[in-house]
Amino acid sequence: MKKSLRWGAAVATAAVATMTLASCGFSGGSGGSSGGAQSLDLMVASYSDNTKAEWQQIIKDFEAKNSDIKVNLDVESWTDINNVIKTRIQAQKQPDILNIDAFAGFASDDLLYPAKDIVSASTLNDFQDAFKKNASIDGTQYGLPFIASARALFYNKDDFAKAGISAPPKTWAEFEEDAAKLKAAGVTAYGMPLGSEEAQAETAIWFYGAGGGYGDAKKLTIDSPENVEGATEMQKIIDQGYTEPNPGSTNRTPLLNVFIQGQLGMQVGLPPTVGQLKDKNPSLQYGIAPIPTKDGSPFTLGVADHLMAFKNKTDKTESIKKFLDYFYSKDVYTKWVKAEGFLPTTKSGADVMGSDETIKPFLDLLPNAKFYPSTNPNWSAAQGAIQSQIGQLGQGAKPEDLLKSIQAKADGQ
Repeated sequence: MKKSLRWGAAVATAAVATMTLASCGFSGGSGGSSGGAQSLDLMVASYSDNTKAEWQQIIKDFEAKNSDIKVNLDVESWTDINNVIKTRIQAQKQPDILNIDAFAGFASDDLLYPAKDIVSASTLNDFQDAFKKNASIDGTQYGLPFIASARALFYNKDDFAKAGISAPPKTWAEFEEDAAKLKAAGVTAYGMPLGSEEAQAETAIWFYGAGGGYGDAKKLTIDSPENVEGATEMQKIIDQGYTEPNPGSTNRTPLLNVFIQGQLGMQVGLPPTVGQLKDKNPSLQYGIAPIPTKDGSPFTLGVADHLMAFKNKTDKTESIKKFLDYFYSKDVYTKWVKAEGFLPTTKSGADVMGSDETIKPFLDLLPNAKFYPSTNPNWSAAQGAIQSQIGQLGQGAKPEDLLKSIQAKADGQ
């Protein structure tokens, strides 16, 4: 099968540290069986320390009802999963089912089954329309919306009181003023994770906040004037000493733990952050507010990760459909989403979880959500270039030149 450099360039630039949580060495496409049962290889990303155990329980329950199917689980860290899937595909040992964010490059290379081939019509129709559209290319849905998330500004109320700040900032000007007060009070004002784990998300906060963005399914706009303005604001905040040291080498997960321990004034967080705060530091006094933007317009970064199924030498679509229909059944799916602290992508899931007060602040922000252009086949390359290069803002790189370099990588140059 043809292999695309569009997504390959992205994963090649990702960090290569080995942080695999579990690996079972897929046979990929051999159609393997275990005791007469057809084997399905499932590769998923780790969202928390509990992700592996949650999937193991789902698989155990599924196999108890489907003795003819054996599911092999591989859990990978977000730092590693792009490199791992790249290597597996090059060796023609791709999993049968993959959980990741971007899928368009795989679909463009005809590596994926259309969604209608791998879930029942009832499951397909249960997805929220906006998420179905976000998972489609030219009218054909390839990704199965897995979980949704939104971003919001978490702030330490005690630090704000210490610095004499009465309310969270709405504009960049207010943000800078508050950050200066926090710094003067001896507080690291803002956590800016520009390491390889998820630099594209932090960068999006500032690009969209300037009125820019990454583009759409047809064209990526990394080096737009608005994005240059957003990158310039990022560099200004770093240069003023409002962030943690060396943001270019700081990843989101460990930095959120710093906020959770009460050692940061502000950081952008996700729905799971609420549960992590409750578990790890329930005494922390914190608030959740919309992300500050240049002009104060409301905005959130919406993210929808996906499940997808690869075409392999053996047709496993019936087994894949059984497993995915089981996973997306209301009780199984909402239990997983609740455990990880995300937002559901299905209508039935929203009905079940709509009254959960811990996710209400994020649900309220979704009408103003902006999404990654995940259906653009060049997005994976752009994402990888952002992850590997945007941290150079903290090393004095000129924003305009840096974004031109990233744009060139996104365009395959």
